[in-house]
Amino acid sequence: MYQYTAFDTQFVRARAAQHRDQLERWQAGQLSDDEFKPLRLQNGWYVQRYAPMLRVAVPYGEISAPQLKVLAQIAREYDSPDDALLTQAQATQDKLPGAAPRLTTNYGHFTTRQNVQFNWIPLSQSADVMDLLASVNMHGIQTSGNCIRNTTTDELAGVAVDEVVDPRPYAELIRQWSTLHPEFAFLPRKFKIAITGAHEDRAAIGWHDVGLQMVKNTSGEVGFKVLVGGGMGRTPVVGSQIREFLPWNQIMNYLEAVIRVYNRWGRRDNLYKARIKILVKAEGQRYFDEVETEFKAIVEHDGGLHTIPQAELDRVSACFAAPALNLPAVTPEWIAKAEADVSIEAAKTPAFARWIAQNVLPHQNPALRAVKLSFKRVGQAPGDATADQLNAAAALVAQYSAGEARVTHTQNLVLPWVRLDQLHALWLETKSLGLAQPNIGLLTDMIACPGGDYCALANARSLPLAAAITERYQDLDELDDLGHIDFHISGCINSCGHHHSGHIGILGVDKDGKEWYQVTLGGSDGKDLSGPTGPGKVVGPSFSSFEVPDVIEAILDTYKALRQPAQGRLEYFIETLRRVGQDPFKSAANAARHPAADAQAA
Repeated sequence: MYQYTAFDTQFVRARAAQHRDQLERWQAGQLSDDEFKPLRLQNGWYVQRYAPMLRVAVPYGEISAPQLKVLAQIAREYDSPDDALLTQAQATQDKLPGAAPRLTTNYGHFTTRQNVQFNWIPLSQSADVMDLLASVNMHGIQTSGNCIRNTTTDELAGVAVDEVVDPRPYAELIRQWSTLHPEFAFLPRKFKIAITGAHEDRAAIGWHDVGLQMVKNTSGEVGFKVLVGGGMGRTPVVGSQIREFLPWNQIMNYLEAVIRVYNRWGRRDNLYKARIKILVKAEGQRYFDEVETEFKAIVEHDGGLHTIPQAELDRVSACFAAPALNLPAVTPEWIAKAEADVSIEAAKTPAFARWIAQNVLPHQNPALRAVKLSFKRVGQAPGDATADQLNAAAALVAQYSAGEARVTHTQNLVLPWVRLDQLHALWLETKSLGLAQPNIGLLTDMIACPGGDYCALANARSLPLAAAITERYQDLDELDDLGHIDFHISGCINSCGHHHSGHIGILGVDKDGKEWYQVTLGGSDGKDLSGPTGPGKVVGPSFSSFEVPDVIEAILDTYKALRQPAQGRLEYFIETLRRVGQDPFKSAANAARHPAADAQAA
């Protein structure tokens, strides 16, 4: 994985020192709350419903074993409020209808933006935490604010068998270019870039302000297909193609043009209409034309200052070479024996066989596999990892994956460099840690935001619904029978849980001061090769929290009744839905209403 240069390290530590100075001035009364707020936000320090929240940047999802150990240390030593605050917060939770979860402390949370969040660190300790992060080249820079946020990519980048071009060197170059970019520090609204280099879109590029698909033209030259104007929230929009092929070395110049035009014309008078998707939707071709004019001026008149030299790409690419893995002499005979040994163990142990089928992925190197650790299990919110689990994950990453892991878009961890002959040993260890659930891609491998339990913006809670669905669908045979389903839950219209892109999506809404939930069907984040990226459609009026699990069950029962054979298997949920349409599912959902539950919610 990329190793920070001396400049990078010095920069991150200087930034931590700057935050300490700002914090001390605020504590001394030399900075007001209003003056300190934008300064802390620039380093990822929010104040949420009950306590501060820190968002730690994990550029393009790559994270090392030492970094995981530091995150574990932060969770253990700092992510804990005083007893009075926790008691007050829990008392507020207990007054809410339904089963309010006990608020969790001493943990980290993997986000859909491939970052890590902490929910209870006191601001008074924030400088110490920033110093700890800086010791392993981590920080919270540009994880907040109206700037270019953390660039995300495919968690299988560099190892995926369907990869055309490894996107990680380009993601790193974009990180360097965008960090504290003086012209784009105060955009009309936050700005998110996603990049993928594979045939299957595992980075959901269509749902980003700019989505980049790495391609090769008929001459074998590398370039980008560029999408612009995607986003979720109040107005879900899939990005529009602005360039079919952009030469790779021009990507920064082109991004400069795209964002400069947005910075010039994006709305600043209305928070809800400030994202680039609104500008692109309103102006269409006019916006595209102005971007091309700006790009031409940058290249021809300004000398293309951000044209990437081949030598620089080569330097950065060298940082992403496959790590040393201490493999024996790998021959076809060695691979055949290792595969046979795995098959023998799988035949003896059905649980291991399930894990191999669901959580283990092929690799560009036939002697290796990519393995997904599941952070979706009973008793913990999706994406949550305790201090002990983070520490254990660091040990697994060090022992089995050359010290490198990836945070995924779906709030799990990937170990991308696992030896084929060590799969069984890895499974035994992950099983003992509760991280070997063979549910990747299935219903309980859901995405869920923290919702109203922690977030001050949320209209409703996400986590009780996630817990209810997880508990109801624990039968692995039933999960396997249901097959691949993207199930996403958001606590408000900001869509941090990406409900728009779920095959089944849940959106928390406020109705007369009470929690209600909309159900959407048919969304896609781009990785469904059978259909286009797009938002789901609402199936009817809102449901109470008591009704939602039964509504989901009714929808799934309808799917099982309607699905047909397809390509030697049964149709997946999204395939049946696209074939038969929404009506049968809408009828089933509305038939699952419970007047008694509605009355109780009221």
